[in-house]
Amino acid sequence: MGKAWGTPRCAHVRRHAIRTGGRLRWATVMPILAVCALALAWGRVPTGVFVFVLAILLAGAVLAAVHHAETVAHRIGEPFGALTLALAVTVIEVSLIISVMISSGEEAATLARDTAFAAVMICTTGMVGLSLLFGTIRGRTAVFNAEGAGGMLATVASLVTLTLVLPSFTTTQPGPRFTPSQLAFAAVASLVLYSLFVLTQTLRHRDYFLPVTREGEILDDREGDHADPPSGRQALISLGLLLLALVAVVGLAKTESPVIETAVRKAGLPHGVVGVVIALLVLLPETLAAVRAARRQRLQTSLNLALGSATASIGLTIPAIAIASIWVEGPLILGLGSTQLVLLVLAVGVGVSTLTVVPGRATLLQAGLHLAIFAAFLFLTFFP
Repeated sequence: MGKAWGTPRCAHVRRHAIRTGGRLRWATVMPILAVCALALAWGRVPTGVFVFVLAILLAGAVLAAVHHAETVAHRIGEPFGALTLALAVTVIEVSLIISVMISSGEEAATLARDTAFAAVMICTTGMVGLSLLFGTIRGRTAVFNAEGAGGMLATVASLVTLTLVLPSFTTTQPGPRFTPSQLAFAAVASLVLYSLFVLTQTLRHRDYFLPVTREGEILDDREGDHADPPSGRQALISLGLLLLALVAVVGLAKTESPVIETAVRKAGLPHGVVGVVIALLVLLPETLAAVRAARRQRLQTSLNLALGSATASIGLTIPAIAIASIWVEGPLILGLGSTQLVLLVLAVGVGVSTLTVVPGRATLLQAGLHLAIFAAFLFLTFFP
């Protein structure tokens, strides 16, 4: 016979159930409220208090997206969970870039470059740094599968070089720009590389992307989780609410983007700050999910999110922008500047590969290194 709800143990279970239900209700209501606010604000430039209300709802929709993405990820297991969230966030990024490019015209010539570069820097330094920080605070040494992380890093490096580095060195088109044929080649190559990455991660070498123990043993998809996976019905509901939350995030961010651009212009900051703000916004769900995974000592999941997001940000964003450039008027500048190139080499070359990925282990030193590079990236963005 089961224990009564009045016993201490079951009282604890009941309190946990109440808290869980509260989170579910909050995560259910927030996307709906955000979509309603989007309907009211659509086609208008928000002013006054309404700007702050929309910003709060935007943040709430992002957090709700994290909750539902993690629910879906728990149901389907790794590495599909991290891949699901990466694809969802990339949809947001592409939608924001294209919407701002359409509304800003020639002023947004470098927006795709700035956003894609910011996404790579945030993922390889900010997200990885925070994951290592939380992963090493308790365990001192964080472990992960170097084969999987190395494959993701190689993909990121190749994609960034083909799409953001080469335009600064090609000679057919003056300036850091691709010709239409060069842009088409870069877009196709990006799609092919991303498809190979997904094939490797989900089918051919799926075990390379699963969490590992300190002894090097590969964990099952859900091994180490303390909660049972959600039912199929719960996962489908969360998937629907995730899509609703993403729609709200895209719409509200588009509504808020003129306010952001105006604030950046009045503050006298470089226009590249807009791309950084967009990247920070769209990567917030994955950053929070990566930190939570690191706190559970599942650093491989954190790296799947971080490096997988960087791969998706280039491998899917650049082809989408290439297609959109057919209809969007104005130049498309993809080539990185000298300062950006130095930061990229420091982050992807020295920071990630030499000191983190190769040994498959990381300490607090590596966490500090990544976060220092991320701080330098943010500082030089605002004060180039």
